[in-house]
Amino acid sequence: MGNHQDHGTHGGDGHAEHGAHAGHGADHVAVFRRLFWAMTVLAVPVVAFDPMFGDLLGYEVPGWARWIAPALGTVIYLWGGRPFLTGAVSEIRDRKPGMMLLIGTAITVAFVSSWGATIGVISHELSFWWELALLVVIMLLGHWIEMASLAQTTSALDSLAALLPDEAEVVVDDAIHRVAPADLRIDDVVLVRPGASMPADGVVVDGSADVDESMVTGESRTVRRSVGDHVVAGTIATDSGLRVQVTAVGDETTLAGIGRLVADAQASSSKAQRLADRAAGWLFWFALGSAALTAIVWLALGMPDTAIVRVITVLVIACPHALGLAIPLVVSIATERAARGGVLVKDRLALEQMRSVDTVLFDKTGTLTKGTPTVVEVAATAGRTSDEVLALAASAETDSEHPLAAAIVDAASNRDLTVPAAADFTSEPATGVAATIDGARVEVGGPRMLALHDAAELPVADRWRAEGAIILHVVVDGQVVGAVKLADDIRPESAEAIEALHRLGAAVVMITGDARAVADTVAAEVGVDRVYAQVRPEDKAGVVAELQAEGRTVAMVGDGVNDAPALAGADVGIAIGAGTDVAIASAGVVLASSDPRSVLSVIELSRAGYRKMQQNLWWAAGYNLIAVPLAAGVLAPVGFLMPMSVGAVLMSLSTIVVALNSQLLRRLDLDPQTSADRVLRGSAATVRTGQPATKSSQLVDR
Repeated sequence: MGNHQDHGTHGGDGHAEHGAHAGHGADHVAVFRRLFWAMTVLAVPVVAFDPMFGDLLGYEVPGWARWIAPALGTVIYLWGGRPFLTGAVSEIRDRKPGMMLLIGTAITVAFVSSWGATIGVISHELSFWWELALLVVIMLLGHWIEMASLAQTTSALDSLAALLPDEAEVVVDDAIHRVAPADLRIDDVVLVRPGASMPADGVVVDGSADVDESMVTGESRTVRRSVGDHVVAGTIATDSGLRVQVTAVGDETTLAGIGRLVADAQASSSKAQRLADRAAGWLFWFALGSAALTAIVWLALGMPDTAIVRVITVLVIACPHALGLAIPLVVSIATERAARGGVLVKDRLALEQMRSVDTVLFDKTGTLTKGTPTVVEVAATAGRTSDEVLALAASAETDSEHPLAAAIVDAASNRDLTVPAAADFTSEPATGVAATIDGARVEVGGPRMLALHDAAELPVADRWRAEGAIILHVVVDGQVVGAVKLADDIRPESAEAIEALHRLGAAVVMITGDARAVADTVAAEVGVDRVYAQVRPEDKAGVVAELQAEGRTVAMVGDGVNDAPALAGADVGIAIGAGTDVAIASAGVVLASSDPRSVLSVIELSRAGYRKMQQNLWWAAGYNLIAVPLAAGVLAPVGFLMPMSVGAVLMSLSTIVVALNSQLLRRLDLDPQTSADRVLRGSAATVRTGQPATKSSQLVDR
């Protein structure tokens, strides 16, 4: 495994920074978790022995316990409040007041006034030890929840490195020397055994093999590589060994290039400011302005003592508990609800952004299609039936491990066909397989096999080829008896998912490395708006950038290594859970199932969560809009001055409302079928009723 680590460092500073950020995220979670529990333990005696809290509940704190609340409250302020105080200093330095400055102001004013009340400098009414303790504890809880959601991310770069073998076999004067892939040099000749992966990019100098390039290209069909052909690090020789002359190592390999694209896209991802930060910034200026106006008015009335009490009260209650929980609670419940619905939210910003997506970009293979070859049609010559042809093909292919053989055998099994026993099985790369069945020699293969028998294809082959299908002919004793059409079968849910996305006002784009004929056939069946065909792996991220340059907010759905840069570069990356580790690591959202309708569930959850965030912020901010003027004494002319205790109760009620409102998210049904049904019936709150999908109508096929 040491070799993997070596290759993981090839990406340069960007990779290192990414890893550092991931580590810092985990550290922050641990810090806030420890602080929360420690401050919770200290807060209990602070609240219990605070005279003001005792007055509120109608009991008297004994004299011997007078200094418990001040002593422990000071510890809570200096220790538990330190993250907020340092954050407040940073926001002041950056001239961007936000949540940290609002919290820091409230706890500092509460701390200073509480000590002033404790030693008798100001009114005992301004002792806020219990409020200080609860404020710090609740804010720590909110930040712990938030940091935990942010830390749920993994590096795609380790997964990329894992595609490389642990060691490479270098051929020197017919002797084999095992070295780490990192130690390979240009022009080295390496032996790649059947089933092994390429340790570096290179050119085949000896041998021929079907190479599985799905982890790089995303396409399930193996590609024949022989002398003179280029091969890519991480791809696998499935059936035969090769000798490959190395042409690129380390940072110069295609795999490393994909890694750099992933790192660059992750590093340049938007750091959108949270709603709560903006609300906190507004509330800070609101509280500061209210406090200043309060001081001016009461001093003008010749009541300095009242001015001090009112100003301090305003500044303390201006930081509602609810504001610190408004966003983190929704994120926590939404991610938990998503997980129970088969959706893993790795990046909360991705979940927030999903509500505004207007273009969904699907990788074809493994996403809109099943990603594995499937028998679509069987043709037979006169005197034969399609079932007979399929049974013969399945019998001949039974001992083969090729994906096409597995598809043929599965098709025969699904039709409940009787497959006769075969003997004398042989396999010839790039030609086909042969076996003796009931005394006849049966062969299944492609054009090279037909050429050996000087036989012609069936007439239907031209039509199948135009549709981008894989064609295998079946020959019995030198005579063609039929043909089998194989293709990457379209998922039955794809058309429904795309129709529902259109109902939501989203344009749908398909991208694939397959030929134009294959892409157009799939696109016509599922109803996408634009098709990008024959796209090279390194160009997929460019397609995302092109769509974004058109002013679109793009969600990319994919499952292959080649999708990783596009997933990382999209506004929202959505990985199919059955896909590769690299694709999953590069995405902000991972779907446990391969049902494309799950994208609808993510959109519904995003929009529902955003509504809850807005509602929570209005509850939290609304408390301030009412409580701060009352605390300032706006109703003093009619004889009402709101006591601090009443403000504290209102603050707690605001927190309870936010918590209960957030819990309603648990009722959202995220079953893909249910989400699609809601949208197509027009009953989902996310459907843009009467609003044409203008983004979709403007798409032009490429």
